[in-house]
Amino acid sequence: MAMIEFKNVSKWYGKFQVLKDCTTNVEKGEVIVVCGPSGSGKSTLIKCVNGLEPFQQGELMVNGQSVGSKETNLPKLRAKIGMVFQNFELFPHMSVIANLNLAQVKVLGRSEAEATEKSRALLTRVGLIDHAPKFPGQLSGGQQQRVAIARALAMDPIAMLFDEPTSALDPEMINEVLDVMVELAQEGMTMMVVTHEMGFARKVANRVIFMDRGEIVDDASKDDFFGTTRSERVQLFLSKILHH
Repeated sequence: MAMIEFKNVSKWYGKFQVLKDCTTNVEKGEVIVVCGPSGSGKSTLIKCVNGLEPFQQGELMVNGQSVGSKETNLPKLRAKIGMVFQNFELFPHMSVIANLNLAQVKVLGRSEAEATEKSRALLTRVGLIDHAPKFPGQLSGGQQQRVAIARALAMDPIAMLFDEPTSALDPEMINEVLDVMVELAQEGMTMMVVTHEMGFARKVANRVIFMDRGEIVDDASKDDFFGTTRSERVQLFLSKILHH
């Protein structure tokens, strides 16, 4: 059984169809990079996985649970799927350690002491333990994004979703975030990553999904995707974003 399974998933905003019959699987431990031009439906696709975006047609299964079913407890499902957004989404009025502790205590029912122990271990892992008492506004963008990744990992997720996690960062901060993501991938975390960072895709992706106008146009192994046999549409996209 695939960890994440899309079957003919379609979504509309009013009369505008933003996802068209999207079908793909993500196996346990796979790293899937989702790329494509702006407005192609990439972010919407991964936000359907944890029910942040409802869809109108098709079926989407996560670890054997139907995301679209009225029977499914979406908050419980979301607690198992880590989500890292473009703009960090940290609580500005809470310290870094409090940001990590909050959902562990409220959602998982851990004691404050258990949560703090877990949080400190994860902040050490992402190289930010010295910043535990600071507030998000005192950190750089790259540091805030690493805190956001640590916060997602604190929930012991079965899979991680990344929605353009480096697009709001200054160029020199991008690698510090990608390094943490590479490490996660190498440890076997199931990941769907919306990104234009093709270096990351080449390094750790098992497959690359290319979307255009709401459709999955290409779903190929990393080697095939960066090979010479891609469609003209994919080649045009790559020629615009790969550094010469």
